[in-house]
Amino acid sequence: MELTAMAASVAALLKERKCTVSVAESSAGGLISASLLAIPGASAYFVGGGVIYTRDARRGLMGVSEEVATMRASTEEYALIMARQMRGRLGTDWALCETGASGPEGNRYGDDAGHCCVAVAGPIEIAITIETESDEREANMWRFASAALELLEATLREIGAD
Repeated sequence: MELTAMAASVAALLKERKCTVSVAESSAGGLISASLLAIPGASAYFVGGGVIYTRDARRGLMGVSEEVATMRASTEEYALIMARQMRGRLGTDWALCETGASGPEGNRYGDDAGHCCVAVAGPIEIAITIETESDEREANMWRFASAALELLEATLREIGAD
């Protein structure tokens, strides 16, 4: 499914529930935010986000402690910390974080290309790891963005079923 169609489904759920979202992404390079913003009426649910690509960005844009700024980024633990941080900084109901190695080589932490962790922080929290087993940079970026939108949609549907 293309990103815009996925984002439209997420947007409909957010609007229906009068919820807001923020995004901290890395290897997806802004695709998650762009797809959410491509939906007309995005200002009803999208508050903001950033491409947090380096340790300097973690410190400067996210205002995290030195311990978090220097921790291994491509982990579920880190993704959850950054999703919580983005949610708190922008005061949103939900936040997404994506962090990984898009390729064609692995990252400085020893993860192979195609490795990604995605987290959702909100009334419930969840994090997942994705391994595409591909070194195709652009394809991985799109897959990481898709995984983030899929996880947010599944989480919204889960909480809506309660």
